[in-house]
Amino acid sequence: MEVMKKKENTSRKMKGGMITMPFIFANEICEKLAVVGFGANMIIYLTNELHLPLTKAANTLTNFGGTASLTPLLGAFIADTFAGRFWTITIASIIYQMEVTGSSHGSRLLQNCRGMIILTLSAILPQLRPPTCKSDEICKEANSGQLAILYISLLLTAFGSGGIRPCVVAFGAEQFDETNPNQKTQTWKFFNWYYFCMGFSMLIAVTVIVYIQDNIGWGIGFGIPTIAMLISIIVFIFGYPLYRNLDPAGSPFTRLLQVCVAAYKKRKLDMVSDPNFLYQNEELDADISTAGKLVHTKQMKFLDRAAIVTEEDNPKSPNLWRLNTVHRVEELKSVIRMGPIWASGIILITAYAQQHTFSVQQAKTMDRHLIKSFEIPAASMTVFTLTTMLCTICFYDRVFVPIARKFTGLERGISFLSRMAIGFFISVLATLVAGFIEVKRKEAALTHGLIDQGKAIVPISVFWLVPQYCLHGVAEAFMSIGHLEFFYDQAPESMRSTATALFWTSISAGNYLSTLLVSLVHKFTSGGGGSNWLPDNNLNKGKLEYFYWLITILQVINLMYYLFCAKFYTFKPIQVQKTEDLDSKKDSIELVHNV
Repeated sequence: MEVMKKKENTSRKMKGGMITMPFIFANEICEKLAVVGFGANMIIYLTNELHLPLTKAANTLTNFGGTASLTPLLGAFIADTFAGRFWTITIASIIYQMEVTGSSHGSRLLQNCRGMIILTLSAILPQLRPPTCKSDEICKEANSGQLAILYISLLLTAFGSGGIRPCVVAFGAEQFDETNPNQKTQTWKFFNWYYFCMGFSMLIAVTVIVYIQDNIGWGIGFGIPTIAMLISIIVFIFGYPLYRNLDPAGSPFTRLLQVCVAAYKKRKLDMVSDPNFLYQNEELDADISTAGKLVHTKQMKFLDRAAIVTEEDNPKSPNLWRLNTVHRVEELKSVIRMGPIWASGIILITAYAQQHTFSVQQAKTMDRHLIKSFEIPAASMTVFTLTTMLCTICFYDRVFVPIARKFTGLERGISFLSRMAIGFFISVLATLVAGFIEVKRKEAALTHGLIDQGKAIVPISVFWLVPQYCLHGVAEAFMSIGHLEFFYDQAPESMRSTATALFWTSISAGNYLSTLLVSLVHKFTSGGGGSNWLPDNNLNKGKLEYFYWLITILQVINLMYYLFCAKFYTFKPIQVQKTEDLDSKKDSIELVHNV
């Protein structure tokens, strides 16, 4: 039995590695092409085709973005608990694409379109959207039935993405064996190149797909992403024999709850004088500590009571609702310690979300001609964000890291906490600059007598918006990748899908905060007298620059909060087992503080 288990472990270690990356990256490229192909131009679709007011359309998109970033918690729970990451990604992708059910007689298959396909049909079939109207007419807003179709399709795609988003990153990173010194350094490089592939596919989406949607038709423009999603599923499944699949280790949420309950039950006990007296059980923790065992830390000592052995406890067969190992207690501590850093990422997403709503509306009112015969689609302005992000990632990986490594001695150049701080600072500059650009745009509208003409094109080049888009791209390359690295690196190994889901929940919270800010600003500034910051029909009469500067102030406060949290953050201490030879049982233990 022991020989069979040893062979199984050896076989698992031989799988994975760089050979799996083409399949995982191809899946990510096609999946993001599909997702962004739908979302990039959606504000235009909602306002021009469904005739929704601007604030309602903006809130619909940020609410959808928030929901789509919240569902990863469910997907992560399923992956970490019983399904595993490969099958969670595969099944969620199929849900995202379509749902196929058998008829009652089993004689044929009835294909019921869901998610992406429903949205594509709504763009093709005129019955699923309100009638077109001329520019001088009052447009009829989409009725409740047409909006229901929209909301159902968005909700289903949100649930599909909930299984994909938290698992793809963790699944890709776990293809590199952390106990193998030759592969360990590849993990942090994976995050850079994962984000690069994601950004590349998004770049194609906001250029080629958006152009098709604006100039050829919404049906074809939505149909291409649907096909791309199908390709992503096929490519991902094709690489199955090569993947390194780790078995799920049971519900992480149950383990966290067990520690809380055990600590509460023993709340009246005195603390032990020596942490070595706390309960340890390597056999019990074997499945959740394959890459190393978490060691005791001095913070949150009240939780240590969960690992105190009393006369009522049976160390050989413990009741986990009364007695937990140090490793399990430290899992909970690690999650709690990540909380403040997690919260700091929310406001940056709020700032970033404006690119897909109000910045697009700004671009619509500006001169978008690249040459006389070609006009840039408003939604394609994010090409500057993505291009800058891709260039920054390449510069960071190939130039910045080798130079920084000489000064810091760190393999990754700088810590992910330092990387995030740089991103936060640049994001502050992005919204600050955005406010001044809006002032410039409105001055041009006033000079040419266009203040009262909300749909008129202001004679000012759309390229004035490029600085704010580029700054957002640089900020994302630093902050978002650093945030993702932080969650994967600092999370307990059995909770890495859940940790990646936390990255997406910060995006969710950022989108919801954007919705709240837009709603509150719209409510409290629309009291008459022309003071409405965010008018629905005429941006020229608004005070969008004030809204941008409000976000800037919030980001400055957030940056100070982050620096405080980062200064006092305690890194996850872990005993890492390094195996010199896969067939050898001679192991050495080292204490690692990840940075």
